[in-house]
Amino acid sequence: MKKTSTGKKPQQKPKPELKWQINEYDRHAEFKFILPYQFLLLCRLVDKTPEDIIRDFTDNLSCGSWKREGRDQAKEHLINYFIAHGYGQHHYNEEDIRQMFKEMDALGSLFPANGKMKLIDLYADWRDKHHTYWFKKWFRKPRRKLSKEDAL
Repeated sequence: MKKTSTGKKPQQKPKPELKWQINEYDRHAEFKFILPYQFLLLCRLVDKTPEDIIRDFTDNLSCGSWKREGRDQAKEHLINYFIAHGYGQHHYNEEDIRQMFKEMDALGSLFPANGKMKLIDLYADWRDKHHTYWFKKWFRKPRRKLSKEDAL
């Protein structure tokens, strides 16, 4: 008996928006790492999967449009956490980093929640272009020192 193909092809990753979005910076990344045992125990105690908590963390820190309501205090704590750990402070001062988060939050707040599909599609196209503009604006900021690998 001859097997027939189901016609399913392996799903291809979308092309990166910026050429550096590969390998460690691939947007469609899958991570495999050992969770700290205490974190795993805590997740189980509160009936939230580690994936739920990590996804929630990244959604809030990115100041996106997804699940925005009632999360301002959590976002502020995460921004303070980010700054307290010194992330990015070899390139930017604290004021610059806070401004980056304000700009990301402003963009996330513009999502047309009750808009029709055509408006949402227009917004998504514009948002993607704005993300590229925003990234390049901050990446090229004079205080940042570029290596040859970092160049766009």
